[in-house]
Parts: sequence; C-alpha cells; structure tokens
Amino acid sequence: MESELHHKLPFKIVVALIYVFGLLPVISVTYVSFFDSQFLSFPPPGYTLDWFANVFAQADFVDGFITSAEVAFFASLIGVVAGILASIAIVYFDFPGRELMKSLLLAPLLVPGIVIGTALYIYFIQIAQVTGFNATMSMTGLLVAHVMLTIPWSVRLIVASLGMLDRSVEEAARNLGASAWTTFYRITLPRMRSGIVAAALFSFVISFENLEVSVLLVSPGNTTLPIAMLQYLEWDMDPTLAAASTVQIIIIGALLLISDRFVKLSQVV
Repeated sequence: MESELHHKLPFKIVVALIYVFGLLPVISVTYVSFFDSQFLSFPPPGYTLDWFANVFAQADFVDGFITSAEVAFFASLIGVVAGILASIAIVYFDFPGRELMKSLLLAPLLVPGIVIGTALYIYFIQIAQVTGFNATMSMTGLLVAHVMLTIPWSVRLIVASLGMLDRSVEEAARNLGASAWTTFYRITLPRMRSGIVAAALFSFVISFENLEVSVLLVSPGNTTLPIAMLQYLEWDMDPTLAAASTVQIIIIGALLLISDRFVKLSQVV
C-alpha cells in the first residue's frame, strides 16, 4: 500500500503543476486588477476596487459588452437550432453522406479563427462587388461569422448528449402507437434538454470572447468587448484592462460551470 502511494505521488505532483501552470495567467490577471497603482509594480502599494468602477465608466467597454452579448445571443440561438436539426439527422438517420455532413459541420473547429475571419472578409467583399451589399458594413457579417463558430460546438455537444440517451424509451413509445412527431416532442426533445442548454451556454461563451474573427468583420462604429480591450491596451497600461478581463473571466467561468452540469465538457472538448 505504501509503495503504491509512493508511485502515485509523482503523478499527482505533475498534475498539480500542470493545473498551476494553466491557471497562473488567470490568477495573475485577477490579482493585478486589485492593485492600487496606475503603473504595474510588485509588490503593489495597496489594493483597491476602483479599477472595476473604471471599467463601467468606459463607454467603449460598455458598448462592446452590449454588442458582444447581442451577437453572442443571436449567434447561439441560430447555431443551437441548426445544431439540433443537424444532430438529429446525424444520430437518428442513416443516409449517404452522413459522415461527410458531420465532418463539414465540425470542420470550423479545425480552422484557426484568424483564417475564418480573413476568408469571410474576402468572401463578403466579393459578394459586395456582385450584389452591392457589403456585409462587413453592418452587423450581418459579424453575425454570420459567429454562427459559423457556434454551429460546430452545438453539433458536438448535442450529438454527445444524444449518444448517451437510451433509445429503447423512444422505441417503446412508437410500439405503443405514438407518431414520430409525438415521440420526438414528448420523449426525445425533453431528454435533449441538457445537451441543448449546454450547447447554448457554451456557444454563447465561444461567441462572446471571440477576438480573431470579430476584429476583421466588426462594422465601422461598432466594437465588441475583446476589441475594446485590445484598443484600450494601445494607449493605457493601468489595471483597468485587468479588471475588465477579470469580469470577463467570471462571466465565462460561470457559464462553463453551468454547461458542465448539463453535459460533461471533458467528453466533447
């Protein structure tokens, strides 16, 4: 028994170090946000919450937060609805090209965000030359791009959720005379709730914190929170940015924890 504990100890130490290494940037940013000094210095002369008040006093941060929340909400809504339909087709139906369809829906997960943003920007410009409608001059282009980000995660989470369901319940309902629609509405859909909620929350997080795609497609006069934070960094180096990042970390962390209660993210990430 003692020998077994000695063998496990190095493994536990390595795991602990990995966790510390991964969380160190988050802890550092959160810690800096409480510094009572305009210039970053260690150790700080004191601690204050004034930088958090300054975050909400910055009009760009507030406007960026509203824009990010609006885009994330609609992108999540569209992405989850499309993800539900696609997931049902992938899991419940056997048709030619099913695996190809699944691969295409998940393909954006393999492409860097900056590549997606650049490709969409070029595509929208080409469309504008033909039709006269430039999607990059409105929120349309940004919303389309974020929907592309939310659909793959919605499909991945909902497919994982459907894969854990017991199909015998649905078969029993059909054997007892329930129609396909009744079975779906009364049996399948309620049991998909956990996957749908997790997909909605996770999609919202993915869209809300995105910078790479947004920075290329945001329309003139508008900004998202990550872009506003990047622009602030060009002129100021005080802990306001750390405070804004801490608020963002809290929001994203809370949503991810809620998502994990419905579908274990370790199964799909």
